[in-house]
Amino acid sequence: MGKIANAASSVWRFYRDSFREMTWGRPLVWLILLKLFILFAVLRVFFFKPAFAGMTEQQKSEAVGERLIQHADTHVDTLDLLKP
Repeated sequence: MGKIANAASSVWRFYRDSFREMTWGRPLVWLILLKLFILFAVLRVFFFKPAFAGMTEQQKSEAVGERLIQHADTHVDTLDLLKP
């Protein structure tokens, strides 16, 4: 476990020192953080609606089971395509 912690701290120091030495380091870090915020917060709110919102645990499990069965019915086995 010590080797992993040592490697992680070495990587952290490398990136920290690299960004400090860059002339555009600080604005670049803020740009990266802004991009991550947009990707994970804004896009999730507007484009990815919760599929099981308002369902009980029983309803959720039934919905998942139905989707799995539908997927299995439409799935084409690739080995069947190879048979003469």
